Amino acid sequence: MITIGQLARYVGVSVKTIRVYHDKGLLPEPDRDASGYRRYGANDAVDLIKIRTLAEAGVPLARIRDLRSATDEEFQQGLREIDDGLTTRISGLRATQGRLRQLAAGQLEPLPTEVGAHLEHLARWGFTPRWVDLQRDLWILVFATHPDRAVSLFHDQAATLSDPALRQLFLDYDHAYDLDADDPHIDDLARRIAEATRERYGTDALPGLDAASEIPALIQDTVNASSPAWQRLDTLIRAQLRP
Repeated sequence: MITIGQLARYVGVSVKTIRVYHDKGLLPEPDRDASGYRRYGANDAVDLIKIRTLAEAGVPLARIRDLRSATDEEFQQGLREIDDGLTTRISGLRATQGRLRQLAAGQLEPLPTEVGAHLEHLARWGFTPRWVDLQRDLWILVFATHPDRAVSLFHDQAATLSDPALRQLFLDYDHAYDLDADDPHIDDLARRIAEATRERYGTDALPGLDAASEIPALIQDTVNASSPAWQRLDTLIRAQLRP
């Protein structure tokens, strides 16, 4: 029989942690001996190792308590679910580690080849270097935050720009950068863009990411912040597309 301090050292936890497990009902608290000390046996050490292992796996204490009272079949099923969760977390951590190492090396996640080719087309079509750089930064953001939807969103924009008439609207948007915010050309451009958007997408006039996502707002705020004319253009377009 050993003391709580010895048990803590053997298992590799603190005395405070053991007392928390007692308070939470995870580890039964033994009776005191004639000297007034609580004494722990081998079974307590084994139980504590199980609890520590589950806790280190990120399992909440309430869930550990449920597993401690579960049947053997329920316990094994619970362990399988925890293992699957760990596998997913490990995969995510490895991906994060890779991005961190790229960042430390001064590298960003490369964009897909087709996006790079598209950016080169923008320059040949007459878009300004400012617009090309902005598009590159925004696609990096979209692919980093929404990799599952970025490809479909990119293909939608690429298809839009393959239409000469629609491409001209984007060119006009790009070249409106230096206009005065009250220039009447902005009102006309907003009307034309709203009409083209409605014609292309119907009632679902603002395609893209989920409404709950912060990325669309972040992207548009980035665009608007660089030009008062672009900010007013966005305001007018949204007003005309609003149901």
